[in-house]
Amino acid sequence: MNRLSKIAALVVVLFLTLGAPALALAAGEKPAETAAPAVAPVAVQPYAILSGAAFGAGLVIVGASYGIARIGSCAVESMARQPEVAGNIQTAMIITAAMLEGVTLFALIVCIVKQ
Repeated sequence: MNRLSKIAALVVVLFLTLGAPALALAAGEKPAETAAPAVAPVAVQPYAILSGAAFGAGLVIVGASYGIARIGSCAVESMARQPEVAGNIQTAMIITAAMLEGVTLFALIVCIVKQ
């Protein structure tokens, strides 16, 4: 795993562990009762759900832009090394970028619907 994917995984894990209870409270679920709460319950603002969706959408866009940049840079580098197969490389690059855009669109819709 490279450094960027490790950072992205850490951000997702932190968001799921810290953001999930706040999202559940904002959705109207009651927290589990405990014997003696250590701290007073905090009122969660209704915009907590929207901020989670915005965070997810931003993460999706950053990942997609990184992926498309890698596709483009590797395609240009391979075209420079073998100019005679540039047409095949360009076709494969466009197909791969279109698939990545489709997945990105699906992920953005999921972020918007989950609010």
